[in-house]
Amino acid sequence: MRKISTLLQLATYTCLAALLLACSGTPTYNPTTFPYDLNTERMAEDTIKTVVIPHINLNGVSRKYLEKEAPRLDGYVSTYLKENGYKVLPQREFEQHWNTALRAFGNPMDPTTGKVNMKTFSQIMQSVRDEMVKNSDLDAFVFTDLIEFEVPFSGGLKHLARWDGVARKPSLQGPGSGVSADFDWNMQAAVASIQISIFDIKLQRVFIGRGGMDATEAIDTRSSSGRYIRRRSILENRENVMEGIQIAFHPFIEFADWPGTP
Repeated sequence: MRKISTLLQLATYTCLAALLLACSGTPTYNPTTFPYDLNTERMAEDTIKTVVIPHINLNGVSRKYLEKEAPRLDGYVSTYLKENGYKVLPQREFEQHWNTALRAFGNPMDPTTGKVNMKTFSQIMQSVRDEMVKNSDLDAFVFTDLIEFEVPFSGGLKHLARWDGVARKPSLQGPGSGVSADFDWNMQAAVASIQISIFDIKLQRVFIGRGGMDATEAIDTRSSSGRYIRRRSILENRENVMEGIQIAFHPFIEFADWPGTP
């Protein structure tokens, strides 16, 4: 009788351990996760295997300090695509054809407003597409826009900011090591996300997704009243950046820890 009881206890503990282990591996739901759009019909019609990452934005000009980081982040995106079985063509091929088309159609980007003339942009993209397919097996364009906006850090114990599927703690910048007790946690701080937009060879959008990366502002410890200032190093945390990239690509590339609706 004692052996049966012991076996039952062992079975119970094993089930509980398995349940706890399963729960610990479940991604944490984040209500701020961007609602991706995947065109399954287009994906079914044309298989995407070979892509290129344009050096330009789809949605206008990013801030200069974000643009400086774009080549590095495009490198992370390229590596992630290759790790998941995609062939990534050299960005310089796109850039060469883009520059040639600029001379023919003019610059679609307005440097004063940051807006894009979509008619001119479409003409240039068609020209670039036509030239690239002559010498490659290109299937799609993967645009990587860096987007910046503002969110508050919560007034709770952890002071987390949540946006586009991520949760980040504030960082400090300056000689001090703490935050004033009077700091206004309702203030907005600048944060950055990466938006992934994929267009097939017919220049039809097959996917759009977005993932949060990190705050681009830190708490200024020199300020007695408390304020945010731009961080000296922007998006330097590779782990945070990669989490944003993985979230932004899901489910085009499935991410096991995707924090959206279960």
